[in-house]
Amino acid sequence: MKLSNHVNGHFCTSEIEGRTLLITYLREHLALTGTKEGCSSASCGACTVLVSGKATKSCQVLAIETEAQEIQTIEGLATADGLHPLQNAFWENFAVQNGFSTPGTIMAMMELLNENTAPSDAEIKERLSGNLSRESGYEQVVASVKAAAAKMKGAEVAGGISSNGKYIGSSVKTRDTEKLITGEGKFIADMELPGMLHAAILQSPVAHAIIKGVDTSEAEAMPGVVRVFTAKDTTGIMPMPVIWIPPFTESHFLPHPSGIVPGSHTVFATDRVRFAGDQLAAVVAETRQQAYDALSKIRVDYEALPVVLDAEEASQPGAPQLHETAPNNIMIHTIFGDSEATEKAIAESEVVVEQKIYNQRMMHNTLEVRGALAKYDPATQDYTLWANTQIPYPHRLLISLYVLGIPYNKLRVIVPFMGESNGCKGNLYPDTPLVLWMAKELGRPVKWVDTRAGFARNTAQSRDQIQYVKIAGTAEGKLTALSCVAFSNVGAYPVINAPGQPLPLIGRSIPGAYVIPHASYEVNVVYTNKVPTAPMRGSGRAEAIFLIERAIEMFARKIGKDPAEVRRMNMVQSDQFPYENGLGWTYDSGNYENTLDIALEKAGYATLEAQKAEARARGKLLGLGIGSYVAVAGVGNSGKMGGEGLMSGTWGSAYIHIAPSGEVAITTGAQPHGQSQQTTFAQIAAEELQIPMEYVTIKHSDTANPLYYGQASYGSRSLSVEGVAVQKACQMMVKKAREFAAYLFKMPVDLIEYKEGKVVGTPAPEQAVMTLQQVALMLWFGWDLPEGMDPGLEGSAYFDPKNFNFPFGTHIAVVEIDEETCEIDLVRYIAVDDFGTVVNPEVVNGQTYGNIVLGIGQALAEEVKYSPETGQVLSDDLDSYMVPRSGWFPKVELYRTETPSPSNSLGAKGAGDVSNPPVAPAMVNAICDALSEFDVRHIDMPVTPEKIWEILQQQNSPVEL
Repeated sequence: MKLSNHVNGHFCTSEIEGRTLLITYLREHLALTGTKEGCSSASCGACTVLVSGKATKSCQVLAIETEAQEIQTIEGLATADGLHPLQNAFWENFAVQNGFSTPGTIMAMMELLNENTAPSDAEIKERLSGNLSRESGYEQVVASVKAAAAKMKGAEVAGGISSNGKYIGSSVKTRDTEKLITGEGKFIADMELPGMLHAAILQSPVAHAIIKGVDTSEAEAMPGVVRVFTAKDTTGIMPMPVIWIPPFTESHFLPHPSGIVPGSHTVFATDRVRFAGDQLAAVVAETRQQAYDALSKIRVDYEALPVVLDAEEASQPGAPQLHETAPNNIMIHTIFGDSEATEKAIAESEVVVEQKIYNQRMMHNTLEVRGALAKYDPATQDYTLWANTQIPYPHRLLISLYVLGIPYNKLRVIVPFMGESNGCKGNLYPDTPLVLWMAKELGRPVKWVDTRAGFARNTAQSRDQIQYVKIAGTAEGKLTALSCVAFSNVGAYPVINAPGQPLPLIGRSIPGAYVIPHASYEVNVVYTNKVPTAPMRGSGRAEAIFLIERAIEMFARKIGKDPAEVRRMNMVQSDQFPYENGLGWTYDSGNYENTLDIALEKAGYATLEAQKAEARARGKLLGLGIGSYVAVAGVGNSGKMGGEGLMSGTWGSAYIHIAPSGEVAITTGAQPHGQSQQTTFAQIAAEELQIPMEYVTIKHSDTANPLYYGQASYGSRSLSVEGVAVQKACQMMVKKAREFAAYLFKMPVDLIEYKEGKVVGTPAPEQAVMTLQQVALMLWFGWDLPEGMDPGLEGSAYFDPKNFNFPFGTHIAVVEIDEETCEIDLVRYIAVDDFGTVVNPEVVNGQTYGNIVLGIGQALAEEVKYSPETGQVLSDDLDSYMVPRSGWFPKVELYRTETPSPSNSLGAKGAGDVSNPPVAPAMVNAICDALSEFDVRHIDMPVTPEKIWEILQQQNSPVEL
C-alpha cells in the first residue's frame, strides 16, 4: 500500500506492507536511523518521535496510521541556524553518555516543552517515566530540560567549559556528542553494506535436554532464505575460550583444541542444550523480517532432562550433572585467607552474627542489544567485523587464535557507537565469530542484531551468589573476624573471564574499608542450567561490599551500638597506608573516616531521631542506611593479574603521532562506550603538551589504527591505566623535542625547557625557541638529526602499574516506608566519593549517577526470574524485568574528596563502576533501619513492598505512632 506524509518538513511517499511499523518505515524506508529500537514493546522510549506534535512510541504504531500527518524525528530538530536549545542543553549539561537513549528522550521532552515552558523537576520526571536512561542516572537529563526551557524563554544559561585554568580538572564539553544528539551517530543496528544479508539465531526454549534432531526443511523453503546453518555445518569452528584459569586451586573447565586455554560453549549446541538460550541454528535471509519468519519454522526434537538452577543445590550429590568434567557441577573450589584461624577467632569472640545473604541474579539490560556485522574479502582473505564490543583488540586475538584459527592480521575489528554495556559487551559470545564465518561461507556481508527477548536469554547475566556470612567482635564494637562460605552461580558455561568475579574480585575485597584481623572466603563456583554469568558494573566489589556492609550493620545492631560509630572505630586509618587488607589487596591511599563524616553531616545524622519522629507523625517509617566502601580498580599490574589466573596482560598502551602541521593524533587501547575518553584523554594530552585541546585527536574503536594491541575498557581502569599511557606518550614527545632542540641550539639538554607548547633554551629564550609544530616539521624533514635519533615525532608508550588503585567513599540513603501500602520512597541520597585526581568532573558525575541508579535498581526491583520447572527466563522484556525510572529518585547529592593515588603519575583512581558497590547496602540498611522496631535484621534483595508487607503481617502488634 502507498503511504504519504510529511517527515521533518519534507513530503514523503513510499510503498509499504500493511504490517510495517512506523519505526521500520523511518529507519528502513527513509534511512532516519536516529530513531532507535530498544524493546519493541513501548517500554523504553528509545523509538519516540513526534506525530502531529505528540510523543509517540514508533515501535507500537503502524506506519499507515500516520497517513497525511506530520512526523518529526531527531534528525529534523536542528535548523540551519544550529542545534535546538534542547539538544544544546543535553550537550552542555553532560546528559549524553553512550547516546543510544538520547534521541528518544529528547523527542519526548520536546513534547513537554511545547506544552509547558517552565516545567518543574517533578513534571519533567513524570514525563520522563516513559523513557529509560539508566546509564545517565536521569539527574543531568532533568537539568538539561530545565536549562532548555529557560533558554527558549530568552534567559541566559551558563554552560560549556568550567575551567580552573587547566584542562585536567575542567568540565570540558564532550566530543562526538553532537552526532548523538542529532541522530547522526551510527550504532550497529544502523549499519548497512552493499549486498548485506540478515541473520536470525535460534535459541533453545528448553534449559536442559538431549537434542534428538533439528529439522530445517520448512525454514529453508521460506521466502528470501539463503541458507540455514546448524551444528553439523560448523564443526570447523572451535569452542569459545576461557582466559581466566586460577592457579591456586583445582578447576574443572571444558577442553579446548588449542591445548593452551580451556573451552566453553560451541557456536551451536551439538548433542545437548544446557540453558534456555543455547544456540541451535541460524537462518540467513535477504531481510531481517524474512530471517525471523523462517526461524519460527525450524523444528527441534528434545528429550527433556532434569533442571537445576540453584548453585548450592547443584553442588550436592545427586543433582543433575551438566558437564562430565565437573563432578557435582563444581567448576572451581577455593579459599582465600586462613579459614582455620578465622573460625578459631570467631569461636573465641564475644559477639558473633551469622546471616545467609543472597545477592540476586541481575541482567545488564542495555537498551541497545548486541549485534555484529561481518564481511569477508576472498581476494585478500581479510575479515572485517563491526561489533558493539568493549574489547575490540581481545576480540581480534581470541577469535583469530582460538575460534576461527586465522592469522591475527587477517581480522579487523571496528566498534561503531555503542549503547551502554554495564559489562555485558565485554565478553566473547558464539554469535560473533559465527557471523564472520557465515559471511565467508556465503560470500556476502552478514548482519545479526538480537531481539530484546533473545538478549535476555543468551547475553551474560551477573551477581547470583549465595553467601553464608559470620562476623565477630567485641561487645564494644571492635571487629575480630569475618568469614564467608559462598556458592557462585556461573550458569551453564564459563564466559571468557567469568572466574574473576567470584574469585579475587569478591574474595580479596570482603574486608571492605575495615581492619579485620582474621578474614577468610571460601567459594564454590557452580554450573547450573541458567544463562552464563560474567562481570557487571561493580563486578565482585558489589557482592563483597554488600556482604561486609550488611554484616557490620547487623553486628552494630546486635551490640546496641551506633552503626556509624562501629564503622568509624574499625576503619583503616589515614596513617596506615599502604594497607594490606589480609586477603591480598594493598590499599594505596585514603581517608575513609573523612568521607564517612562528610556524608553523616550532609545527611543530618545528628538529628536522625527527630527526622524519624516527624515521619512517624505522617504515617511513615523513616530509615537511614550507610554504605562505606573501598573498591579495587585500575586493573593492572599484569604480573599480579597473571598471578590471579588471567591469561592476558593488563597494561595500558598509546600510540602518538605529531604531524608536521602540528596536529596530535593519539591512538588508545581503551574503548569508549559512554566514558568520554575521546575528551578526557585529549584533556590529558593538551595539558601535558601545553597546547590547545582542539589540536588533539583521540583515535579508538578500530584495530586498523596504528596500535597493534590494546587492552580495552573494563574494571574502572581506562583513565588510570590507559590515560597514563597517553600521558607517557606525550612525555616521550616532549623529551624527544627537548633533545632535538638541545642538538640544534648547541646546548645541554638540561638547559632546554618545555613550556606553553614550545622548546626554549633558557640562556637565550628569545633566540633559542621553537614551537612543537616547528620541531615536528624539522623532524619530518630529517635534514639534520643527532646521532641515533630517528626522523619524525611519534612512538608508542606503555604503562603497567605496580599496584591497583583503590577509590573509596561513603553513601547514605534515607527512605520512608508507608505503613499502609509498604511502598518505599527514597527521600534523600548522599554520595561522598574519592576517585583521586578527576580529569573531567561532570563526566565523572555522570558515571556516578549511573552507578547509583543501577544500585538502587538492584536494591528495590531488579532480578532475573526463572521458571523452576523448565528453567526458562521469565523476565525477558522491560515490563517483567523492572529497570529504574526517573521518578524513583530525589535529587542525588554528590560530593567528592580527592586523595591522589601513588600508583600512577596522574594520581587518578577508577570511577567508572566503583561507586556502585555502596549503593545497594546503603538502601537495604536504610530499609532495615526503618523496620528496626519490628526486629527486622535482614531482607534479601530486591526489597519489594510485598516482602515488607509479609514481614509486617507476621508481627503481633501494629506500629505505634
